[in-house]
Amino acid sequence: MKVDLHPKEGLMVNAFLVLFFIHASQTGVGVVGLPRIVYLAAKHDAWISVFLGGILSGIVLVMMVIMLKKYDSADLYGIQVDVFGKWLGNAMNIFYMIYMILSFFVILMNYIEIVQVWIFPDLPTWQISLALILLTIYAVNGGIRIIVGVAFISVIGTIWLIFILIVPMQYSDPKNLFPILNTDLKHIINGVYKTSLSLMGFELLMFLYPYVKDKKKVFIYSQMGNLLTTIIFTAITMVCITFFAENGLARTIWPVLSMFKIVRLPNLERFEFIAVSFWMLIILPNMCCYLWAASKGFSRIINWKQKKGFSRIINWKQKKGIWIIGILVWAGSFFIKARYQMNELTDFVAHLGFLTAFCYPILLSILVIAKKWYQGRKKKSAEVS
Repeated sequence: MKVDLHPKEGLMVNAFLVLFFIHASQTGVGVVGLPRIVYLAAKHDAWISVFLGGILSGIVLVMMVIMLKKYDSADLYGIQVDVFGKWLGNAMNIFYMIYMILSFFVILMNYIEIVQVWIFPDLPTWQISLALILLTIYAVNGGIRIIVGVAFISVIGTIWLIFILIVPMQYSDPKNLFPILNTDLKHIINGVYKTSLSLMGFELLMFLYPYVKDKKKVFIYSQMGNLLTTIIFTAITMVCITFFAENGLARTIWPVLSMFKIVRLPNLERFEFIAVSFWMLIILPNMCCYLWAASKGFSRIINWKQKKGFSRIINWKQKKGIWIIGILVWAGSFFIKARYQMNELTDFVAHLGFLTAFCYPILLSILVIAKKWYQGRKKKSAEVS
């Protein structure tokens, strides 16, 4: 496996689109239940935990970019082989692929549950999952430029939803935020940990990096994307805390959607129907990014012979991987029969995501920096002698 990737010019994307990629990959189905989950851990100081979670993801992004700049144009698959060797590196690559497939599955199934609860209670899971998976496969088959384009359209097309918070703010009680920092540090840190599932997605920068034209600007745009996510998530959490009564937030599964119920438009009484429908545009980039990054492993790890004259947009091995993952995920949707099963799987992926998205990149960055420093020192000694 080659460590560095050198995509053709036609497959590269502008650096400013990293902002939309990071924000779109972070903002998904998790945000609709985020305020409740963090509130159960940190009570009325939950917004502080969300803000600190955003700062933590920003720090991890700093380490990621430092690591990526140590290479010419490498992705995570190549870096892990370079650091750990062929066998252990590919084992880590397969593990990361499994994590991304599970994340793809969790995003899909959680959104399906929302659709069934709020709009179509009698619509079978396999029908919704099949439609969403085929839509995602269609987008991913277009290549990374299409995926980044979907992320751009998603952010531009749904950013207006944040202004809908003005309506529930009129019925909010700011006193619910006080006294600030009344919760002990242990519970605030636990709230930061609970925020991890909703902030996952920024780690996909390690797969996008080789396809960015001006790599010097990756740092600033990735931080801007994470900052936008942090501000929106913190604002949503604060509005939820002030809108719901003391124990109301703890009892509301999807507080963001529940707040939308009070919104009234001419000739439209159920605005939450619109919100749930538009949420598909929010989760679609999530699903595309994870499916693309996971399927990329098929072309990077598995040593199949390249077919001549195949599409230049996406490698034929990756194309096979896309369909394999899609079929596996669709088959997996038949095994989720009850809400407690989905909750257990979501919690498992959240724990796994904290390790793979927050902890592991920092460790890998330290190993890469140490290795490059040692190689540089060794090269200097050889030149002197």
